[in-house]
Parts: sequence; structure tokens; C-alpha cells
Amino acid sequence: MSVNGAPAASADRDAVLAEIRDGERFVLVTHENPDGDAVGSLVAMQGVLTALGKDSIMFMSVDDLPLPYEYRFFDLAGLAAVPPPDVEGRTVIYLDCGNIDRNPLEAVKGDDTHIVNIDHHHDNTRFGNVNWVEPDASCTAEMIWCLTSDLDVELTPTVADALYVGLVTDTGRFMYENSGARAHLMAAALLESGVDALAIYRRLYEDMPFEKVDLLSRGLASVRRYDEGRLTMALLTREDFFDSGSESSYSEGIIDHLRAIRGTKLAALARELLDDDNTTPPINKRVSLRATGDDVDVSKIARAAGGGGHPRAAGLTWAGSDEELVAFLREQLAAQLGTRVPV
Repeated sequence: MSVNGAPAASADRDAVLAEIRDGERFVLVTHENPDGDAVGSLVAMQGVLTALGKDSIMFMSVDDLPLPYEYRFFDLAGLAAVPPPDVEGRTVIYLDCGNIDRNPLEAVKGDDTHIVNIDHHHDNTRFGNVNWVEPDASCTAEMIWCLTSDLDVELTPTVADALYVGLVTDTGRFMYENSGARAHLMAAALLESGVDALAIYRRLYEDMPFEKVDLLSRGLASVRRYDEGRLTMALLTREDFFDSGSESSYSEGIIDHLRAIRGTKLAALARELLDDDNTTPPINKRVSLRATGDDVDVSKIARAAGGGGHPRAAGLTWAGSDEELVAFLREQLAAQLGTRVPV
């Protein structure tokens, strides 16, 4: 750790800095269904490159727009919903994307595309020509924060707010295990730069649509527990979304209630896909996973079904029945805990 709390320089980080300093034209992308760290890192990196006088374009699929309501305060002026025609002549910077397939847009994956991969997921597949993967970072936004110092870029209000959103959301408001000293030092630096933490908190966690509360009540009503409570699970059906008038993103946060239940080792929230999820059959559910301790690594469970994530927070898609999903999760949990699945 350096004097200011940022991670010490590495060869990978130096390679990214060289790409930024030497490059002139960039496209910034992140993963599908972007969360706070994805959006925050995207907006912050755009601000950094703009400050350096670079020609940079933020690119997000029209399928991911509009953003969830809590992120709509960001100024996304100039955001491209289709790849620029000269994409193969630009350096494509992937942010917070553990696997290139998490961005399904083939136009930014061509054989001639030069890719810089900046991410903090421990299971990142290192798909870039240049890869800077920092699993000890609390969020990808933390890594962008480090670059602002390396590049002598002043933190504008837009960049600082974006970085703080990435930090707050990916640390679960500083409740998750990745909320180490470095995360708090970053928060202190951003607050000193003028970030209004209360205003951001209200944008992210208050002014909630009633439809989201209605969906929460339906999710909690569906909670089931298995294997003496070690697995706590809820299911949101398409009807739950339709009847409550909820958007797909309104399910965010429900799993934290499951994770908090005493005795839970593995929390799982499965939601049936809606028409606006733009996923073709046979996949019919997205499943979010959370662990409550170090004895369960949910990223391993997710990878066993083609997903991925962090040891304490991961996700996957599921094409089978509810019963098959429950059986899969029970078996995976028992294997990690060294127990038997009760008959």
C-alpha cells in the first residue's frame, strides 16, 4: 500500500497508464445490466480521458437503457448506443467486466480490436491485450481513482461523484468484506474533494418508487429455507413484476434481506426474466448469490453453472426448473461445507 492508501504501482497498472498516455481515441464499455460500480467507473473514466484531451466515447447497449432509476442522475450526454464506425481504430477499455461475454456486443470484440481490461473480479479471464486486474480493490472505481493520481487529473465533481457511487454500491455501503482501509481512505479523499455523501445516499437508497417496495414484499413472501436454514432462497415470478408494475432492476437489494437472516450460509434470489431482459430461451432466470462467511465461496457455485463473480457475491443464469435450481444450490452448498444433503 502506498502512502495515500492506493495500491502500489504494478507492471499491469503501468501498462494501462502507457495505453492511456499514448492513445488518442477510446471507447469505454462495461458489463450488461450495469450496476453502480459499472456506471460509476464508466462515467469517471470518461471524465479522466476528457480531462487529458482524449477522444473518448462511452458505449452502452440500448438494451441496458434507461438505466435503473437510482443511476439516472448521471449526465450521460454523448453516450453511444451503437458502436462508433471507427471502433476498430480505437482502444476499447473494458471496465468492471470479468468476462468479455458479459458484454454481448460483437462489434467491440473483433479480432483487430485492441482491448484494455480494468477490473477487480478475482476470476477475471484476462481477455484483454492489456490486463490490470486488482482483486484486492474494493471496486473498479477504486482503480480509476488510483489512475487519477497517476495521471495528475483533478477530481471534478462529476468524476468524484461517479467514483463514490461505485465505491458505496460495491461495498454495500461499507458493510461487505471488501470494505478495507483502502476503501475508507478513498472515501475520505472523495469527501475532501467535495462529494456530498448524503445527497448521493438519497439518490441511491431513498426516493424509492412504491412499486419497488411492493416487489420487495412479494419477494419476502416467497422466502423458503432449506437444510436447517443454511440455504435461504426467494423467487420472483414474471407475475410479481407485472402485478406490482416493477422494472427488472427493482429486484436489487432484496437479496440483502435474505443474507441477513440468522443461520444463513447461502442466500439466493432467483427472478424470472422479463421481455426487456433481451435473453433468448432456454434461459429463464437470473440468480443472485450471497455468502455470509468465508466457508462458502459463491463464485465457485456460480462458475459451476456458467456464471461468476466474487467469493461473497456472484450470479448466474438458469435454464432449468425451480426444483432443479434448489437441488443444484443444496448440492453445491453441501459440497463446500462438507455436509450431506438431507433427503
